[in-house]
Amino acid sequence: MDTEKKDCSVGEYFVKRRVLDELRLDEVAQKGTWSTKPTLGERLKESLRCSVPKLKHTLLSWIPVLSWLPHYSIRENFIGDLISGCSVGIMHLPQGMAYALLASLRPVFGLYTSLYPVLVYFIFGTSRHISIGTFAVISIMIGSVTERLAPDIDFPANGTNGTDLDARDAHRVEIACSLTVLTGIFQILLGVVRFGFVVTYLSEPLIRGYTTGSACHVCVSQLKYLFGVKPARFTGPLSLIYTLVDICRLLPETKVPELVVSLVALSVLIVVKEINDCYRQKLPMPIPIEIIAIIAATIIIHFADLTTKYNIDVVGEIPSGLKAPRAPDATLFSDVIGDAFAIAIVGYAINISLGKTFALKHGYKVDSNQELVALGLSNTVGGFFQCYSVTSSLSRSLVQESTGGKTQVAGVISSVIVLVTVLKIGSLFSDLPKAVLSTIVFVNLKGMFKQFLDVSLLWKTNKVDLMVWLVTFTSTILLNLDLGLAVSVGFSMLTVIFRTQLPRYSILGHVSGTDLYLDTDTYKEAKEIPGIKIFRSSTTIYYTNAEMYLEALQEKSGIEIGKLLTAKKQRKAVSRLSNDTFSEMNERKVSAGLKEQSQGDVVALGLTETSTTGLSKGQVNEAYQHDTTMSDSDSETGDHGDNSINKVSQRGNEEKKRAVRSGTHSIILDISTTSFVDTVSVKTLKNIFRDFGEIDLDVYLAGCQACVVEQLEAAGFFSESIPKSRLFVTVHDAVLHILKKLGDTDFVLDVSCSTEM
Repeated sequence: MDTEKKDCSVGEYFVKRRVLDELRLDEVAQKGTWSTKPTLGERLKESLRCSVPKLKHTLLSWIPVLSWLPHYSIRENFIGDLISGCSVGIMHLPQGMAYALLASLRPVFGLYTSLYPVLVYFIFGTSRHISIGTFAVISIMIGSVTERLAPDIDFPANGTNGTDLDARDAHRVEIACSLTVLTGIFQILLGVVRFGFVVTYLSEPLIRGYTTGSACHVCVSQLKYLFGVKPARFTGPLSLIYTLVDICRLLPETKVPELVVSLVALSVLIVVKEINDCYRQKLPMPIPIEIIAIIAATIIIHFADLTTKYNIDVVGEIPSGLKAPRAPDATLFSDVIGDAFAIAIVGYAINISLGKTFALKHGYKVDSNQELVALGLSNTVGGFFQCYSVTSSLSRSLVQESTGGKTQVAGVISSVIVLVTVLKIGSLFSDLPKAVLSTIVFVNLKGMFKQFLDVSLLWKTNKVDLMVWLVTFTSTILLNLDLGLAVSVGFSMLTVIFRTQLPRYSILGHVSGTDLYLDTDTYKEAKEIPGIKIFRSSTTIYYTNAEMYLEALQEKSGIEIGKLLTAKKQRKAVSRLSNDTFSEMNERKVSAGLKEQSQGDVVALGLTETSTTGLSKGQVNEAYQHDTTMSDSDSETGDHGDNSINKVSQRGNEEKKRAVRSGTHSIILDISTTSFVDTVSVKTLKNIFRDFGEIDLDVYLAGCQACVVEQLEAAGFFSESIPKSRLFVTVHDAVLHILKKLGDTDFVLDVSCSTEM
């Protein structure tokens, strides 16, 4: 191929080259027949081969702390990590205890969850800024399982109508630990098989709608602490609605002292958090109002003896010290396997979305598969130390990043603060009101409730994503967290299928003076080329939309292939039928001894060459008169047959005339949007070439990607009837080839003009 470059003015370019079909492209671009991918045997040998560099690379990839900790700069990073770690550690204390209530566990287990998993993630994680630990959505998912498998009714107290709280809480801890270990195992397995891409099926609208619905579950679950009531427990679909109705029914029984404590704590938390938001640029670190509220409430309740006077519900005894690791109860795995997988996916989705957000902001990379392994190890190891499932927290991660945190050393420092609290200080919070912890949960849901603003934004930008958001939110509210997630993922996948099944089909026209071919319905200057129909689909052609592709092609081009093929067959049938009819009639007349002079002339005229009246072979001679000696039945049959032949012939001629009037002689299929082909799409394309070829229309392909060409070759698409010369690099190449073939030079000169950019 000869390519000529010319000096052009700014904004214009000139290219002179030959028209390229697939065969010429292979020759000019020197398409390689070699394979750059190693064979299966070579990959297996490479995986089994051991060397020092490979061992080092594997070790550093599986244990990332070894790659960055030896190069840790104390001068540049330690001060920021210290301040950040202290800030996050102070947040861990109230949030850990508060979120443990969501999991239907005692507050101390929230402190354990804020300790061990953070240390594990420090070793195996790849994000520098996220804060691992308790999170509201995961906590409420854990709580739904623990309450389902260990309801109060299963633990009656001896001799009373009450509940054996110690036995119930101990069993709930076993359930939570087993669920957490199984969740971690799922995450580790998914990470080892490089299944980190699974989170891509959870779109951002889906995740935001799900977390917003989960926030509503969290909110309703905490209302009982705010009002001091004890609603009945409901499970299954609509349980949130039933719980809310039951709480409203119990409102006359509200404990006023607990409501006052809740309102005071809620007001203080909201005001101070708003101050933190308004002056976050001026404050060296956010005011730790949550820990201040916990300390103040504990002191007031303890020294005013409000627990005895007003029967305010408090967290109770918090044991000091750490407990020895204990293996989870494997017999519970079968009861929680579905919940474990759901928690594994949701926890990872939240974790990787936050991790990638901070990585993009600060210019480093997060390994999605390693994050799965790190989160899985955090859950698995934590489950042995009586922790429940963890993920990253948005509020703590923002504090860790905004207060100067540079690495996960901040997480280690926060763990030290939690450790000191568990060992020495935790027992001092036995008089902490549960109402204060519930207000902390409420205030931290602000970010999730602000996601309701997505509705108005998505209404303006993308209504399909809005539908995903609304369906996810509604299903999560009505069907609970597990079924809600399944329904939302299924609906999200359906939207992808429907989008590929309902693409936009276009007839392309040429923009004068350019090599551009655009949708004629969108661009006024895009004009169709006489005799050439250029058809394009906005998505890949595969088995779900192949039939619609063919229907749209016929509709857009105005060529009804079925009718044209039927008309052609009918014309052939008319020709055969007329010949057979006249031959049979001649035989009857000869056998009857009739005179043949006049009749013979007419028959010869009807079956052979055209006369001056315009009759030709295959047409019925309307001037033909039956002999009076023929039987009545023969005469009637002949008349009826002639009329039928006339009608069929007329219909066939009408279809043919319509095709001729359209003036279409070539069809170009622009398949540049197709990224793969399957057997159905290959068969559809073959049928298009065959059927349109039978009515003398030439079909060409344009813009086919190299990978699609390889798939077409493997499927046996190309043959003598469909050579590679029918496949062109661009639509413009195909058009020029057709016009050159027809000898039309005017258009060729028109498209050779310069193109303004």
